Amino acid sequence: MATSIWRGVIPAITTPFLEDMTVDHPFLARHVKWLVENGCTGVVALGSLGEGATLTFEEKRAVLETCVAAIGDHATVIAGVSALSTDEAVRIAKMAKAAGCHGLMVLPPYVYVGDWREMRAHVSAVLDATNLPSMLYNNPIAYKVDFLPHQVAELMDLHPATMVAIKESSADVRRIAALRALVGERLEILCGVDDLIVEAVYTGATGWIAGLVNAFPRESVDLFNHALAGEKDQAAAIYQWFLPLLRMDVVPKFVQLIKLVQELMGIGNRRVRAPRLVIEGGELADAEATLVTALRIKSR
Repeated sequence: MATSIWRGVIPAITTPFLEDMTVDHPFLARHVKWLVENGCTGVVALGSLGEGATLTFEEKRAVLETCVAAIGDHATVIAGVSALSTDEAVRIAKMAKAAGCHGLMVLPPYVYVGDWREMRAHVSAVLDATNLPSMLYNNPIAYKVDFLPHQVAELMDLHPATMVAIKESSADVRRIAALRALVGERLEILCGVDDLIVEAVYTGATGWIAGLVNAFPRESVDLFNHALAGEKDQAAAIYQWFLPLLRMDVVPKFVQLIKLVQELMGIGNRRVRAPRLVIEGGELADAEATLVTALRIKSR
């Protein structure tokens, strides 16, 4: 495993479904193994890309157990913790520890957008639920809750043993410098926005919670490593063809698009749980054309 579980490329994995829309555990096990074999340092399960909101508690447990059994001795398994209520989030966190996970990704509660006092209490309850190292997920675009740098520092002071990382998805690269100025190297900063990864690394991010990596793991790892090493020409060469695909990660139908790319690349299928529906018509044609163009440029 990596020295820190928060370094390198860590896929936010999709959840594969069979035709009857139950979880395809054999494929899930193969998929996470393949990601690690191609250089990823771990996986995050049950996140937004994993359609965690559509999974029952028992399905979440089974997904985590499958991932731990498949790669737990070789890479890290991080559990996404998101729920409508604080009690349910605490229950998920405790279940994740019992399942053998190595860390948690803590989200604000679904639906309710609280003030800082309420969000601090929610996150604190999850951080106190186990002794697992935890990564706060800051995505004000999707969840309407923005954890500002001074609030992140406050959480670190309150929970020094567990509040150790952040998935920064505000899409504001200036946040990385602001966080570093407040907390120095005590906090692991991971980029959670695919089409900002090179810029984020150049400003201090040392990890990437990635989406398109589900279909392009080796290319994602190469891009990240070149950027981290300051090899700008090599990074730019990959970014040139990859960037239009990476932008699929930052639109409302990112789950449908990434699963579609997986299917087109022969690595999974496009099935999604309702209320999501597979894309069709012009959206489908545009996505297919984007992939064809990217692969043509890549092969030059």
